[in-house]
Amino acid sequence: MHANTRTGAIAVGVAVLAALATGCAEVERVLNQGGDTSCRDYVNQDANTKRITITKAIKQQTGNDNEPAGTVVDSMIVQVDLLCATQRNVDTPIKNADIAGIFLNK
Repeated sequence: MHANTRTGAIAVGVAVLAALATGCAEVERVLNQGGDTSCRDYVNQDANTKRITITKAIKQQTGNDNEPAGTVVDSMIVQVDLLCATQRNVDTPIKNADIAGIFLNK
């Protein structure tokens, strides 16, 4: 009986952790600023959070709540990675990151 109790407790713990992990992803999607994320914050995000940020930025830009194509998201990630890596003003929102920011302090 003791082994069953322990197994049950472990199963409940795993279920709770899975629910929290799923909930955290949903919280990230809701709280994420999308295109208003600064380059400073964007470059410090992990790959999954960058994908959430860029997806939200595309939705904001297009005014469409449908999920953008993966190739569109991938392309924008590459562009924003490049632009934010070279942006002089790290507070520039990713929606405004541009080549001129490399040379001018906007």
